[in-house]
Amino acid sequence: MKARFLGAAASAMLLCTPAFAQQTDITIALQLEPPHLDPTSAAAGAIDSVLYTNVFEGLTRFMSDGSVVAGLAESWDISEDGTVYTFKLRDGVTFHDGTTMDSEDVKFSLDRARADDSANAQKALFEGIAEVNAVDPSTVEITLSAPDGNFLFNLAWGDAVIVAPESIDTIKQTPIGTGAFKFDEWVQGDRIELSRNPDYWGDAPALDSATFKFISDPTAAFAAMMAQDIDAFAGFPAPENLPQFEADPRFQVLVGSTEGETILAMNNKLPPFDDVRVREAVAHAIDRQAVIDGAMFGLGTPIGTHFAPHNPDYLDLTAQSAFDPERSKALLAEAGLPDGFTTTLKLPPPSYARRGGEIIASQLRAVGIQTEITNLEWAQWLEEVFRGKDFGLTIVSHTEPFDIGIYARPDYYFQYDNPALQSLMTQLGETTNPEQRTALLHQAQTIIADDYVNAYLFQLAFPTIADARIKGLWQNAPTQATDLTGVSWSE
Repeated sequence: MKARFLGAAASAMLLCTPAFAQQTDITIALQLEPPHLDPTSAAAGAIDSVLYTNVFEGLTRFMSDGSVVAGLAESWDISEDGTVYTFKLRDGVTFHDGTTMDSEDVKFSLDRARADDSANAQKALFEGIAEVNAVDPSTVEITLSAPDGNFLFNLAWGDAVIVAPESIDTIKQTPIGTGAFKFDEWVQGDRIELSRNPDYWGDAPALDSATFKFISDPTAAFAAMMAQDIDAFAGFPAPENLPQFEADPRFQVLVGSTEGETILAMNNKLPPFDDVRVREAVAHAIDRQAVIDGAMFGLGTPIGTHFAPHNPDYLDLTAQSAFDPERSKALLAEAGLPDGFTTTLKLPPPSYARRGGEIIASQLRAVGIQTEITNLEWAQWLEEVFRGKDFGLTIVSHTEPFDIGIYARPDYYFQYDNPALQSLMTQLGETTNPEQRTALLHQAQTIIADDYVNAYLFQLAFPTIADARIKGLWQNAPTQATDLTGVSWSE
């Protein structure tokens, strides 16, 4: 219980005591718990939500505005032909176990990520690397097979962080990085605890410790926040409650954007979704605004392709898959399915999926498509849907930045195989001219919209509720992260 004291003399005396020192710990809640703690061997953004920048760092990193800046690499030079990057590493960087981070660790991390047997969920990011050489302890030379205008951007992903070779056997339970916070404890089903890294190479964080609590239920999230059992909730799962927090001076409400394209994904190799007419029928059966209003209480921007609307290269193609149930029925009849069909709809835990799934199931039912809904925990979804490709439909938000390249990967979970798009994305990677890149990106967005690869729903909003005294939380989410390195409490 927090007491209030009146009287200038009493206040002055009490402010001198340790009890009134500026707070240096934080308890921040997230809806999803990571399946494990190795960001380099899983597709779960929940891992990055806890560990990105806090515990693990890469050669480059994302800032809150989406820009890419130096990380463990202090500087770099690029050869004239754009294929050789020479990175100068920062001095005095150590892993949390006390060992030195040097060029051999960078080589190990990148070679591991691109190896034939790599479990890295974004292995495609590293396919253009021909060779990694440790020139000397503080210099790394990376040779690409062709110029790649996205290379520094790719190195900022959580999948590209630098890991200690000696930590790999236990990294999924005991992550050891170079960040401003070190891992202390994971009480599965409840929380992860971090503490300040006293040997951090950069500016020391204001916080001494941080606890990440996992609260999946929206009602419980609201109760915990109102009771101030937690200090903040990043990605608050109950947008209907935002007005109550906005009206309460104890709290601040930050509503930002994400890179999260929320889609109704279709298994393109599973009949009948291998027929573009069926995929188009699904797309026209969806009333996006009804999903946004019903599942997200109005928070979200409609999308018609897999690209963030706040990106200057976004092409608005929402009209191409406008809500038109009669068109859906006609397309199903053309595809030989006048009576519709039945398929699975597998839903991961986030509110947008569970709430949105019920609405979409009703909309599909109206055109004759019956869905068998299965609610999966995150680890189950990764195993069955993402890795096993055992699904008809699913709903998920792709929170990785600038990830249209996944459509050039035939083995990706929705199994879309279009050589023309694959060639175009290769051309994009080799193109640095801004106008040419824009033209190529517009072509790519149009191709996947024309092929109705998935039904594109909305760009995920990112509401954060926090104690009004907290400073430095990210409002937007250019990558899935809860960066605490710049967070502090006001006095």
